Amino acid sequence: MKSSYNKAPATTIQKWEHESWSGYEAIGETVTAAIAKKRMKKAIVVVECYPGVRQDEILEGLTASLSPVMIIRAEEAALEPAEVDAKVERYLTDDRVFGYLAPFQIDEFYHSDKVDEFRTQLAALNEGIIVVIGFGATLITTGDVLIYADLARWEIQLRYRAKEIGNWRAVHREEDTLRLYKRGYFFEWRMADRLKRSLFDQMDYYLDTNVRNEPKLLSKQALFAGLSQTASQPFRLVPYFDPGVWGGTWLAANIDLPPQNNPYAWGFDGVPEENSLYFQYGSLRVEVPAINLVFFESIKLLGERVYARFGAEFPIRFDFLDTIGGQNLSLQVHPTTDYIREQFGMPYTQDESYYILDAAPGAEVYLGLKDDVDPTAMISDLRNAQTGDRTFPAKDYVNVYPAAKHDHFLIPAGTVHCSGSGCMVLEISATPYIFTFKLWDWDRLGLDGRPRPVHVEHGANVIQWNRKTEWTTSECVGRIEKVAEGEGWMEERTGLHELEFIETRRHWFSVPVMHESNGSVHMLNLIEGDEATVESVDGSFEPFVIRYAETFIVPASVVSYVIKPSGSSIGKTIGTIKAYVRA
Repeated sequence: MKSSYNKAPATTIQKWEHESWSGYEAIGETVTAAIAKKRMKKAIVVVECYPGVRQDEILEGLTASLSPVMIIRAEEAALEPAEVDAKVERYLTDDRVFGYLAPFQIDEFYHSDKVDEFRTQLAALNEGIIVVIGFGATLITTGDVLIYADLARWEIQLRYRAKEIGNWRAVHREEDTLRLYKRGYFFEWRMADRLKRSLFDQMDYYLDTNVRNEPKLLSKQALFAGLSQTASQPFRLVPYFDPGVWGGTWLAANIDLPPQNNPYAWGFDGVPEENSLYFQYGSLRVEVPAINLVFFESIKLLGERVYARFGAEFPIRFDFLDTIGGQNLSLQVHPTTDYIREQFGMPYTQDESYYILDAAPGAEVYLGLKDDVDPTAMISDLRNAQTGDRTFPAKDYVNVYPAAKHDHFLIPAGTVHCSGSGCMVLEISATPYIFTFKLWDWDRLGLDGRPRPVHVEHGANVIQWNRKTEWTTSECVGRIEKVAEGEGWMEERTGLHELEFIETRRHWFSVPVMHESNGSVHMLNLIEGDEATVESVDGSFEPFVIRYAETFIVPASVVSYVIKPSGSSIGKTIGTIKAYVRA
């Protein structure tokens, strides 16, 4: 049977289709009309770009309509790559994966005298259209028409993998995708996001550059209307799926994914820092990084309490890990809060849990240490395993628990763990998602033919050696308690652990169930049943249909809402799991 999972969910934005345009011809005409409306002989069009935007494409596309008398590439005023490398080196480290969050602002990477030279050139012209483009273009001027050219984090990663782009102002064109991603994550994207947050109120237009030669333009008002509407109703992120060395068969079979040379391992359906939003303006679909919603509708989305604690950051993530028909995940541990703050500059850590969405017979989860574990011997065996001379006897050191559909395993930071083969995991966790210390990778190579990075030394510094069999079994396995029930429904608390800030609640229901916001954004997944509908209590949003395995978000601004079985699920008992930030 064909999957009903929606791989391209979109939010229809009402009443703003007249302020959306596609194609460079229409975009150029729109900008030209905006200039003409201002009745200026001389007009400066500034295109501020997120790193990774195809600037040559934009220039070629706009030149025919704008016929600029001058083009200034702002990055010609930036520091030389060697100077940039020297400035950021201490934040990037020699590690392939981990660095330290860099605090830079974009102006620290521009020569003020060169910026002044460009300003002098602009002042010398008395008529015509001038285009200023680049990452940092607004350091020179915000111009008369300001366009912000954006793209999704996932699209940047795909361009890295395709070797289409490298890192911004780097001396060497890096071939290691992990190092490309690391420099983006710890340096470029942080700086670019700071600039974006400072500029959005000043821009005139927003340019979606995710698809080659298919630009989409929005007025600032149309974009902010889309963000405001989305932060006032349930919505889904645009999911993406990625192959991996341990990948399984469940995602491909249940979500109708296209064939790949390697099996799908990950599904990202609830990570606003990575995922996008589709906004539908009439017949035009525009892709916007979901992090923009977090930045510019923080309180409506997150709630005042969550915003006060985390700032403009979405603290919860849902994703899929598929090992059904695949292999074990790497044996791993996540850093403690103190360690991640001191070593990497992150304010909180990746507490997590494994919710078993589905499982094959014999499925297992590795979790916590056995009672007789000697830390010195375990770390020695892990180090020796990295040499390739011997394998690591994981079951001698780590508890192994059988895993069945709808089990929930809690994994506070510092707990050794991994999913074994045979599990379809809905991972519910805090957001700092790259901070996984692999301890052992089962004697295998990555898809690139290289050993995947292992961080035994980091792991040795954070493993909580007291989390042994009795503690793990009582604290992290099967901690399901009934909270409330009524005719046709039951609510259960499934975690997370008391050391973690995320609360999860599971509802089984065959009748409509009321949910209250608790002052926090909610992230949910339909874990059982074909279809459900989310309805507004006060009619403030249209009914929102969700289907099996789909993750969706209900902003904190939605004070209460109802979820009920719909479609083929009417009359049946279905289930959701909900995560939110504890008070």
